Amino acid sequence: MLRILLAAPLLLVLVLFAVSNTGPVDLRFWPFDFAWQVPLAGAVLGAAFLAFLLGALLTWGTGMRHRAQAKKMQRAARLLEAEVADLRARQATHVKNTAPVPVEPRA
Repeated sequence: MLRILLAAPLLLVLVLFAVSNTGPVDLRFWPFDFAWQVPLAGAVLGAAFLAFLLGALLTWGTGMRHRAQAKKMQRAARLLEAEVADLRARQATHVKNTAPVPVEPRA
């Protein structure tokens, strides 16, 4: 529900921007003799989309190290938990197998 409340106004602003800015704009790429005529809203929204993709890729790339470290730590935790369970089982069988030591009264 919170996502809808946050996304709805942003979507409304984007739609109003696209409807309000339909005038053509020439996009040129410097090293090439290439011009492309697009609506202003398309140019701005396209640039914003490319910036979003770049940011998402950078965030995903930097998170890879943390995800790998978390996997390594989870694997180590599982091994340690198995070792603790094994030691507890050994201790329980050891306690069962040892007879109590009789205590002699002192004179």
